Amino acid sequence: MNTNDRDSAFAGSIPALYEKYLVPMIFEPYAADIADRVAARRPARVLELAAGTGAVTRRLASVLPATTRIVATDLNQPMLDQAAAVGTARAVEWQRADAMQLPFADSAFDVVVCQFGVMFFPGRAAAFAEARRVLAPGGAFLFNVWDGIEQNEFADTVTRSLALIFPADPPRFMARTPHGYHDRATIRQDLADGGFDRPPEFTTIAARSPAASAHIAAFAYCQGTPFRGEIEARDASRLGEATDAAAAALSARFGPDPIDGKIQAQVVAVER
Repeated sequence: MNTNDRDSAFAGSIPALYEKYLVPMIFEPYAADIADRVAARRPARVLELAAGTGAVTRRLASVLPATTRIVATDLNQPMLDQAAAVGTARAVEWQRADAMQLPFADSAFDVVVCQFGVMFFPGRAAAFAEARRVLAPGGAFLFNVWDGIEQNEFADTVTRSLALIFPADPPRFMARTPHGYHDRATIRQDLADGGFDRPPEFTTIAARSPAASAHIAAFAYCQGTPFRGEIEARDASRLGEATDAAAAALSARFGPDPIDGKIQAQVVAVER
């Protein structure tokens, strides 16, 4: 399994843990923000890429009129299954789809939206070209990306703690992928290479990440993300030890339970 495949491996127990712990811990405030940005454009047809377990989808279903078509896609069927199991306030269309080869007609949507997914695309310019292709003229592509890992305190602390457990080959999933695509010049160039000829708008949004305990935060990161696969690839018997070490590091940095840390992301909007 190559690095990209491993980083995109949201299967097994990960979807349920992701939904239970990570969605309220880090995703919900940004889901509300980007869905509200979509709603402000009053679209009739919305395509969501990399919908995951449906944090944005649920918000879209609650803020958009029932007449607005919402199609929520993801490459990982287990994540979509989890999203569908949680459900939405009104009907949406769930469909497995590869952002690199979207199964939709040209100009089929007014908005394409993606929350914390573009970092996982193996060819971002190609995926951006697909997003542009399915957008109607005057439509908009909105997505967000995590800022640098040093601006996201839980992820940074867990990553540092795992480097002490596996010093010869530290798990770097968080730094490499979720927090590895935030340079504005790179994003601008990838969008231009994907055919977007208008300048994108960037907005930086900081928020707080709450956790009932350091152990829950550590468990969420170590066992509810592809970090788990990285740890198990090194020594599956040490998953519990690695989780405990991450919890200890979080307690040392943030104090007694409950804890909260800074998170920061960038929202990107570009028109077709």
